[in-house]
Amino acid sequence: MTVARTVTIPLTLPVTVEGSDHHQLIMRRSRVRDRLLVDRLGGSDAEKEVRLFANLCEVAPEVIEDLDEADYEALQRAYLGFRKVHSKTSEPPA
Repeated sequence: MTVARTVTIPLTLPVTVEGSDHHQLIMRRSRVRDRLLVDRLGGSDAEKEVRLFANLCEVAPEVIEDLDEADYEALQRAYLGFRKVHSKTSEPPA
């Protein structure tokens, strides 16, 4: 089984931050070190998630903060999708 390492999320409402237009975001799979880095920075759970997504998409946190809610939810689904793929392959057979 091939596991995707990245996913492209097209934005329904593009974001412009510091003169750069973002029409899509490319999210890579998360690693434990990504979670540890975000936890070390502190803040609320929502702030940690924004920083995690910014790191995984290799953009400034302001890009994630400026997303439309529907586009942010697409990022959340993409992130959870990575985790579901992994958990399906590690479940014992029924």
